[in-house]
Amino acid sequence: MAYDRTTATPGQGLPGAFQKFAQFVPLGVVATILVDAATDFFPDDPLVGIVTPLRLLVVVGFVALLLPGPARARIRDFRTRLDIPIGVLVLAATASTFHGGHPTAPLRGLITVLACYYLVVGVRRTQPESWRAIGVLALVGVGAAATAAFSQFTNDTPTGFCRTGLLTDISCDDTGGDVLIRAIGTFANPNLLSAFLVLLVPFVLLAAVSVDERTARTAVILVGVVGYAALLTTFSRAGYVAGAAGLLVLAGAYWLAPRLADRAQRRIVATLGALGLAAAAAAIWAVSRAGNSLGVRGQAWDAALTLAKENPLGVGLGRSGAVISATAPGDRIFVHAHNMWLNWLVETGALGLLAMLAVTVVAWLHAARIARAKSVLGTVGLASLTGFFLISMMDHPANLDRIDILFWVVLAVVMAETPDRASTTATVSGNRHRQSVQPQRQPLPEPRPEQTQPLTPIAARPSPPSR
Repeated sequence: MAYDRTTATPGQGLPGAFQKFAQFVPLGVVATILVDAATDFFPDDPLVGIVTPLRLLVVVGFVALLLPGPARARIRDFRTRLDIPIGVLVLAATASTFHGGHPTAPLRGLITVLACYYLVVGVRRTQPESWRAIGVLALVGVGAAATAAFSQFTNDTPTGFCRTGLLTDISCDDTGGDVLIRAIGTFANPNLLSAFLVLLVPFVLLAAVSVDERTARTAVILVGVVGYAALLTTFSRAGYVAGAAGLLVLAGAYWLAPRLADRAQRRIVATLGALGLAAAAAAIWAVSRAGNSLGVRGQAWDAALTLAKENPLGVGLGRSGAVISATAPGDRIFVHAHNMWLNWLVETGALGLLAMLAVTVVAWLHAARIARAKSVLGTVGLASLTGFFLISMMDHPANLDRIDILFWVVLAVVMAETPDRASTTATVSGNRHRQSVQPQRQPLPEPRPEQTQPLTPIAARPSPPSR
């Protein structure tokens, strides 16, 4: 008889101690991936051939997930609403790579990132309580990057990036006027640091939810405050807007959403938010067409659209910067298209753009759906993705592998959660005088034949604790 979670007994499968170790390994791999995204402590050079330390770790994580045991992952545990867009994205990237005869290293990098996505999905589905670990890891990552940034800012450590009081780029050698050193933390430039913080700081709320003791929760919240304060030391205009948008989403889901009991009211608010985002995109586009008001970004966008018309299948993964530099006027060197979706259009053509647009829309709507169900994970995921998508309109931080992996890990954490089969126990509750975040406490349902670890649906809003 095939191994089944529902029929397992202590004498079946692997030894109990080994099973516990095997369950720890995938979560340990995810922890290593997240810490590496924050600190870059892993070497990038391959160990042998195309096997890098990260790829070896991912393979080990999948093997541990698939080992026989009560928590063994099944095919259904890896399915998400992004499967079809991801498949189309891989198809477009493959076609662009082989049609143009380009090196396959960037394509392997994309496969590695997507493997990290499905590994995190598998961990979240097979280990429902892992949401607590995600919060702790976010706390560690934010603490590492934010404190490094503050150290650079407070000690006037030269980073090579400076601005004046009007947030205008200026040479750090200029001693005239007020020169502000832009902190870079553990990254190569301040814009990458701001994107990292925008993505990860909202998840610190998960760590705050996972502790009940007041002083411990205060310490966790202070780390989140330090993270947002470190965002200010980057002096990134797009980062400021994205960070503020994330905070507004957190506040709206925490205070406003519980009061919008009527579905029509929620739809009105959601529609207004979508219209506001569309208006922002239209305004950016209109400004970009008005002369050279956006500087190098306008040049990059014009060149990207020209290249997209000339190369329907794209110019190949990782080649957007070189071809845009050759197309745009002047001798400016570009690394990417300064817009995530335009960059995918240039590199993988219209098919890749459609796939990435589908990833964006499906992920954001899914986060909003689980946030509406009072899930803390949905709330922080919605705030994180909203800020990152905004910052990606003016920049392309996911061009860096570490940010790209973190982005897909956030997508995995969000997409692994469903309103009807929730794997997190954190919910949001609030009233007029006090908003609190509390874990659910309700009995698990009886196991069905097709699963052995029942998943708890998101409960209705719990009553606030009595004073």
